Amino acid sequence: MVFEKLRAILAEQFGTDEKEITLDTNLADDLGADSLDMADIIMAIEDEFEVEVPDETAANAKTVADIVAFIEDNEE
Repeated sequence: MVFEKLRAILAEQFGTDEKEITLDTNLADDLGADSLDMADIIMAIEDEFEVEVPDETAANAKTVADIVAFIEDNEE
């Protein structure tokens, strides 16, 4: 369920088809995410999942799987 919600957020952010986003999707290489995109994504994640994403975690997230793992570990 976390992956599906995150995939919808990313698809909306990048204007891409949800089916093109997998756990292995690289945020920078595959989606072209820059630092501004990442800030927007992090805010959307914090709102949707009610978690606080530390700057270090956001900076180190490379793939969709990285973000899913963080959310699953920190969801209340």
